[in-house]
Amino acid sequence: MLFDITRGVLADIFGEDRLATLPATAFPPSVADTEGAGLLRTVGAPTGTLLLYEPSAESGALSLVRDIADTEDFEDAPPGAGSWPVIGWLLNAHLALDPDSGQVYAVDADEETVQALHTDVSSLIHVTVQLQRLLEEFTFGDEDEEAGFERLEREVERIREETGGVDPLPFRHDETVWSVIGEEIAMGQRFTGDSPGARSLHG
Repeated sequence: MLFDITRGVLADIFGEDRLATLPATAFPPSVADTEGAGLLRTVGAPTGTLLLYEPSAESGALSLVRDIADTEDFEDAPPGAGSWPVIGWLLNAHLALDPDSGQVYAVDADEETVQALHTDVSSLIHVTVQLQRLLEEFTFGDEDEEAGFERLEREVERIREETGGVDPLPFRHDETVWSVIGEEIAMGQRFTGDSPGARSLHG
């Protein structure tokens, strides 16, 4: 694992009821015993920005990439991408787990792209936790609004830099889904109505 992620730490931050997980039976047999599937089963991720998919009510299994997109026609799709399980949704992309490399890919069916987004699942959980925590804990203080947004932008940049020092994939360019989400947060667009940030912005 690139990042030390534990269920206890996430539960302390968000509470047990805010953590979503995926059962081992949701994964194809060849994937169920991988480290990535194990993290999604035992640690999970906070609900909010990242949506983990629920397995099919009929089969109990996750969809595969080939169920959502014909990646054979995509220029950048790695061989075998169609057989990867789809683990979640982020911004405008399906997230798929490559069981061989352990990497998480963003599959954009509209743009017909398959791009590596995380080196492993621990990186996916780490970035989700960092940005979700910022959304839920940041508040604009007594400074003027411009200074508040500058401080918010610094917090987003800190997450980018700290993550990039370990895993360069999530923020490797300005158009990754995490880069776009980070930019939206820095502009104050993703705070929920009951968060301290939203209350201090809108009263």
